[in-house]
Amino acid sequence: MRKFALILGLVFTGLFATAQENDGVTITVTIENVLSDGGTILGGLHTMDTFMKGQGVASAMVPAKEGEVTLTFENVQPGTFAVMVMHDKNDNMRMDMEANGMPKESYGMTGPMESYGPPTFEAAKFEVANEDLDFRIRF
Repeated sequence: MRKFALILGLVFTGLFATAQENDGVTITVTIENVLSDGGTILGGLHTMDTFMKGQGVASAMVPAKEGEVTLTFENVQPGTFAVMVMHDKNDNMRMDMEANGMPKESYGMTGPMESYGPPTFEAAKFEVANEDLDFRIRF
């Protein structure tokens, strides 16, 4: 009976150890050049299917503060993703736009910012494998 209990204990320990290994990676995003306190920094982790179409596959938010803030996405499984962030100054949970279609609020994404036109998934994408990732995005 003791052998059975010992074997059963080892099996459960092995299962829990394996489960922790499959939790995915952590993506840490530091947003530079936040120009003011107030409002919220919103971030979305996107796939090609969700990019520029609303909510991503994961989201994060922190109160805005002048300087730098950090967002974290945890337990991200392997795949191709992009991160978009914005400073929601009035906390209405959406990007406010000028009459000509230009954003009123600061935003950024992984990858290089394009000078003209909307952001593209191709420019913002990165691969998630099995190591944690760190990005810096400048407003």
